[in-house]
Amino acid sequence: MKIKDGAAHLRTLDRDREVYLDGALIARVADHPAFAAACRSAAALYDFQAAEANIELMTFETETGRRVNRGWQMPQSYADLVARREALTAWAELHGGFLGRSPDHLSSSVAGQMMGIEVFERHGARYASALRDYYAYARDNDLYLCYVIVNPQGDRSKAWGEQPSEEMTMRVVDEDAAGVTVRGAKMLGTGSIMAEEVLVANLQPLKPGEERFAISFALPLDTRGIKVLSRKSYEASATSPWDNPLSHRFDENDSVIYFDDVKVPWERIFLLGDTDMCRAQFHDTPGHVFQNYQSQIRLVVKLKFLLALGRRIAETVGTARMAPVVELLGEMASEVAAVEGLLYGMESAGGMVGGYYVPNASMMYAAQVQTQALYPRLIDQVRSLAGGGLIMLPSSAADLENPAIAPLIERTQVSAREGEGAAERMTLMKLAWDAVGSEFAGRHTQYEMFYAGAKFVTTAHCFRRYDWTGSERILDGVLASNPARPGAGGGGGSGGA
Repeated sequence: MKIKDGAAHLRTLDRDREVYLDGALIARVADHPAFAAACRSAAALYDFQAAEANIELMTFETETGRRVNRGWQMPQSYADLVARREALTAWAELHGGFLGRSPDHLSSSVAGQMMGIEVFERHGARYASALRDYYAYARDNDLYLCYVIVNPQGDRSKAWGEQPSEEMTMRVVDEDAAGVTVRGAKMLGTGSIMAEEVLVANLQPLKPGEERFAISFALPLDTRGIKVLSRKSYEASATSPWDNPLSHRFDENDSVIYFDDVKVPWERIFLLGDTDMCRAQFHDTPGHVFQNYQSQIRLVVKLKFLLALGRRIAETVGTARMAPVVELLGEMASEVAAVEGLLYGMESAGGMVGGYYVPNASMMYAAQVQTQALYPRLIDQVRSLAGGGLIMLPSSAADLENPAIAPLIERTQVSAREGEGAAERMTLMKLAWDAVGSEFAGRHTQYEMFYAGAKFVTTAHCFRRYDWTGSERILDGVLASNPARPGAGGGGGSGGA
């Protein structure tokens, strides 16, 4: 079976959808100027994995004889997990970590849920069978999935069923022999423009009485009644690949997805009517660990990109050897290295869950908490290294073609790096602005701070999954060894070590 390549992926997008942007209906996303470059960037990932030199790195053979991306792989050993991480890292390096919901994110989530199939068996044989079949189908076709697992923000002081509009939060409105009908909205459909199908679930807690919201399923994005309400396209406003090198190519988009009386067949429903099962789908299986492990792999690449960007800026403006700058870059490097160390630590401290090797959840959640604060701090540090250099840039590449001002630009856009001139300096600074200062950059800072939830959510995961027993054993051992404790006998002698 031929490995999925970019052309194959673009063919999957050549279908009519209901995508709305700036008040207009967009049916073919891959051809539209607001989305075309991002779709081609997604296709480039598949071209990379299909290249003969990368097949072994990027893909594995399934029991059906197909070779698919390693994001679908359910590792059975530490070596399998490392091989999987190396593939995911190679993909992330193609986009510098700026595609937060690249195809390996959802494949990781579905594979992780599949590793805990017994959780779905307890919910019902029908639902477990649906997940098994869907995993095999999505894996063997190497599908690009997105997901909507959060409800619209609405009035946070009210429960989902008490919102001003009953039509806000997606819920089940009908059920028959063929399946169920759902109506309402879910978010954030990050990557929905480039994806083929959408997984719907509830990551936020549901309580008894909210059973009508408790459902998980997957459908093609061209299913009748699925309406994708896109946010502003940064790609559409990107002047050129030179002026906007990141937002021009890697605006994966976010959206609210509205389900307008969408019929979901039983064979695509993975849970129904059980509020606690919505939690169990992610947290009683390795699903949540694997999807966030993939995010940490990607984020390590992105942090390395920002670190290298900061140093290159310092070299360009001639401050790289100044002691305060060396100190700042050293601090930045230490923090990025620490996060990378957590990534390797969660792998080596992982263990078998059933028949699969799973990263250490405590270290994974610790990395999430650390990086939520680290990312905006790195952004500010890169901005401080650049100073006014990010502001004194020419308006666009067109300025370089005007003979009246091109010589002036050459004289004022000076680089301290040997052999580099105005063009090289401006290329770097345009990239830096798109990474740390543009509207696209602002979206990424918000994304990295909240994609895993608010801080109280990630710290709660850390609290819940930390090995308190091991820490308390040390504490209790020291307490028990104190000869001066009441009832231990003896006096209060100083003792010796």
